[in-house]
Amino acid sequence: MSSFGKIASLRHPVAINLAERPSASACDDCGARHLGLCDALSDEELVFLSRAAQRMTLPAGKQFMEEGEAAQHFYNVNSGSVRLFKALPDGRRQITGFAGPGHFIGLAATDLNVVSAETMESVHLCRFSRAGLRAMFAEYPVLERKLLDVAMHELVLSQQQILLLGRKTALERIASFLISWAQRQEICGEGKLPRPNAKLTLPLSRTDLADYLGLTIETVSRSLSHLKKNGLIEIPNIHEIVLLRPQALEDIAEAAN
Repeated sequence: MSSFGKIASLRHPVAINLAERPSASACDDCGARHLGLCDALSDEELVFLSRAAQRMTLPAGKQFMEEGEAAQHFYNVNSGSVRLFKALPDGRRQITGFAGPGHFIGLAATDLNVVSAETMESVHLCRFSRAGLRAMFAEYPVLERKLLDVAMHELVLSQQQILLLGRKTALERIASFLISWAQRQEICGEGKLPRPNAKLTLPLSRTDLADYLGLTIETVSRSLSHLKKNGLIEIPNIHEIVLLRPQALEDIAEAAN
């Protein structure tokens, strides 16, 4: 673990109940029960999945997965938000994505973690041992097929991020992000256009947004101001954005496609 990871661990103790094996009723109370993979599972299938889970509660600012370390676990976010990032050789970071309720983290089929993961606010997770889940797959193969669907969706999101950084202008990147954030819970299906006046709650900072979109903070601020001036969005405060005209944002976002 890097020195940053060690410091984070000392500052932010992690609450883990390793003995707990959630029942189906416990999963009913989970914020991700009706999102992503869990929503696609029947109660019987969910019991099999929950048998392999360890529940974790993490505070804001906790790094729980580090790029380059052995990939022994993957995670399902039950509540809260997580940033995923890669370290650059010059010390900067590139945020590769954000995960919220219903998202799985660490599904890459490699022996090492390909990204680091850090909580942006208080987060509840289910942690799964890769070795333990393989045994579950042997007992209940439908879980493996459905988890593969989730992994394929992550691949699509990665391809979209390449397009976002490679071809789109700053304004197109901002518009794409706002639309995708509104659709971020649509894990197992096509995202629908947000309704007019949809309110987005953004736990990320402008720095996070700049690191994700490959822009400077100044460019992010100018682009948001441009969208606001033209009546496409409203910004009640730093962590909220209202999409006044989602279709117009979608038209800007799709301009480079």
